[in-house]
Amino acid sequence: MPIVDIKNTAEAKMDQSIESFKHNLTKIRTGRASPAILDTVHVDYYGSMLPISQVANVSLLDSRTVSVQPWEKGMGAKIEKAIRDSDLGLNPSSMGDLIRVPMPPMSEERRKELTKLVRNEGEGAKVAVRNLRRDANDAVKKLVKDKLASEDEQKRCETDIQKVTDRHIAVIDQLIAAKEQDLMAV
Repeated sequence: MPIVDIKNTAEAKMDQSIESFKHNLTKIRTGRASPAILDTVHVDYYGSMLPISQVANVSLLDSRTVSVQPWEKGMGAKIEKAIRDSDLGLNPSSMGDLIRVPMPPMSEERRKELTKLVRNEGEGAKVAVRNLRRDANDAVKKLVKDKLASEDEQKRCETDIQKVTDRHIAVIDQLIAAKEQDLMAV
């Protein structure tokens, strides 16, 4: 594999790590309601476990309430049970066909716990990016060892890979800071 391909592959995988981190951040709830909070909740739909968004319309009623409108009459109770049994700490209530999911206000202690969780997720993303840097550098060293690239090319490539790594870690730091600020806002 040529050096350019190694760099491009490493950068693409680092981009995927950041996208995965962003997805993980959406699971951590802030004080405001968001339909994305229910993305991880799955409901039994005729023997298959499906996300709620595939069996109901999920939207916001106001800044602190998510509404879930099942597409089929019999799904309301199953959706309500799935939300209640999830580890999100939510307590839905039915109003006819409409399920209201109020977001309880978070205590200061809970906000600090979630901030620690965000930092841990961020650290995991940084470790993934650094591991990709290591793998790319090892691949370049192997090319030099096999006499397919020069040591000068190796040094240049390692410098480029380090710049890409630094850029991705800076993006992760920005995402962490933004989510912490969002969590601590009352």
